[in-house]
Amino acid sequence: MATYLEHILALDPERDHLEILRLSTCYEFPFDTKRSLEFALFRTYAVPTISGLLDKTGEFRLRPQKRYDDTAIIIGILYADGYDSERGRAALRNMNRQHGQYPINNDDLLYVLTTFVFETPRWIDRFGWRATTRHEKLALFYFWRELGRRMNIKNLPEDYETLERFNIEYERAHFQFTETNRRVGDYTVNLMLGWFLPKALWPLGAPFVYAMLDENLRRAFGFPTPPGWLKPTLEFLLKLRSRAVRLLGPRTRPYIVADEPSRTYPRGYTIEQLGPPR
Repeated sequence: MATYLEHILALDPERDHLEILRLSTCYEFPFDTKRSLEFALFRTYAVPTISGLLDKTGEFRLRPQKRYDDTAIIIGILYADGYDSERGRAALRNMNRQHGQYPINNDDLLYVLTTFVFETPRWIDRFGWRATTRHEKLALFYFWRELGRRMNIKNLPEDYETLERFNIEYERAHFQFTETNRRVGDYTVNLMLGWFLPKALWPLGAPFVYAMLDENLRRAFGFPTPPGWLKPTLEFLLKLRSRAVRLLGPRTRPYIVADEPSRTYPRGYTIEQLGPPR
């Protein structure tokens, strides 16, 4: 599969991070980017202070699909257009407005940011049609570091490795079971199952979602351990998909999540519609 890799490697990861990110997420790995962000968000709900706030707002109980679509659209805009475009600035203002409604701990916000930096390359390196490059990893870091500054997140590390250590240590210190973890986790599992299965089959489908989570994450949610054969089977199928993608030609048009119809906004949206009711 001919790719945009040569162009990516010719760019500077810090100066050109917006272009690298657009090529990587919208052309090279659109499927993997979307899936990885779903599971990146899932990880954050294993932190009790995060799940407790989300449970208190009621958004996961009342409007889980809207919350998912709103988040995907905002990130999709920022990945495709950058944070200095007209649409990107509007999306960032919307995101900051949403966060400003709640008393969110700075370290929790920083941790959420780290999941977007690291979960995408971790997923792609396991299931993508090629591994991510150092350029792509650094581009994600520089993008989210700048976005973090514009979100007024404090104590942002200045290098990739320090931020990755924070990500690992934060999970080790904060992943622990609470009832709010389980409730928000169940809402999220049901949301994912609803994309593919009728409600009557959700109990059969749930172990497939559990199998995609690591043991520490499952334990923090209180999810049961899935059958031993399920995880390797899913990994085999995802790797089989990656081999098939490798045989295809390069994508000629970008896949931009923010421009695709969603379940919440099948006929389109305005940025003002994104987020919980004011």
